[in-house]
Amino acid sequence: MRLLYVLPLGLLLTGCFDEETGETYRLEGETMGTTYHVVAVDVPEDVTETQLAVAVEETLEAVNASMSNWDPNSEVSLFNADTGTAPVEISAEFAHVMAAANDIHAMSNGKFDVTLFPLIELWGFGAKKPGDPIPSDAEIAAALEHVGQARFLTLDEGTLAKSDPAVSVNLSAIAKGYGNDAVAEALRGFGVENYLVEIGGDLVAAGVNDKGEPWKIGIETPDASSNAVEMVLPVSDLGMATSGDYRNFFEQDGVRYSHLIDPTTGRPVTHRATSVTVLAESGMMADALATAMMVLGEEEGMAVAEANDLAVFFISRAEAGADQEYVKQASPAFEKLRAGE
Repeated sequence: MRLLYVLPLGLLLTGCFDEETGETYRLEGETMGTTYHVVAVDVPEDVTETQLAVAVEETLEAVNASMSNWDPNSEVSLFNADTGTAPVEISAEFAHVMAAANDIHAMSNGKFDVTLFPLIELWGFGAKKPGDPIPSDAEIAAALEHVGQARFLTLDEGTLAKSDPAVSVNLSAIAKGYGNDAVAEALRGFGVENYLVEIGGDLVAAGVNDKGEPWKIGIETPDASSNAVEMVLPVSDLGMATSGDYRNFFEQDGVRYSHLIDPTTGRPVTHRATSVTVLAESGMMADALATAMMVLGEEEGMAVAEANDLAVFFISRAEAGADQEYVKQASPAFEKLRAGE
């Protein structure tokens, strides 16, 4: 199988774009500040490539109109701009994503948190530029006063309320995965049962590729200077996402600061995990769980994965002086999927 292209944060597609059998359409474009790729296999004869392309674009536009933090007129941006604390009616899609975010927040003991934005800005991973002074303890404490998904947000029967007007919702760690699911649903609406949808490295795959085989997805070795493949997995009817700290970080005064921030401490994570891959029943869950696992780290994360039967694969930096550069650990659920069970 030849390598197709490298996807951000560790996912590689392999063996998908060889000689075609049947109607196979490949679409690509830009969305959510990144790129998307769609491969639709065995498309019904009465469905044109243009129809699929329009449906994909319209679906992604709708997701952005609801969940983009960069669009000041999006549903989430308007909620954030509201200075009141009364419940606000939200769309079914927004409520669906928030419900999943609440589940993962609870599962991860608060390590996944959609109210993290004040800390992202403070540490220089938002509009603020790296190179600014490292935040003081007082600045971190001040930002933490407005962080706490379970503490400040209430989701109830199609409404969302915040008890602190300064609290904001940032869906960047879950919206791409939901976007994959939304596009997949649009494809199924045209009778397409075999497909792969990828947005910015997160993906969802169903059925088989144009060779009649499960989609082959590679996990990248966590080295930003190479595109080496750690392993290739057969993936079908699952979402898949990889989160890592080896591409997005900054260094100052000899200290490396990860872009992954622990919402319970207000500081970048310091554990040895450098990459984690998650397979889940949907792209949305895989996306959010990958972030949660990277914040938890290899020890806490693996404990949560085993307790909840999650398919998780960690790659961690070995301790100084070790014979190997990385330590790898897979959950039992991941091992079953790797074996094709």
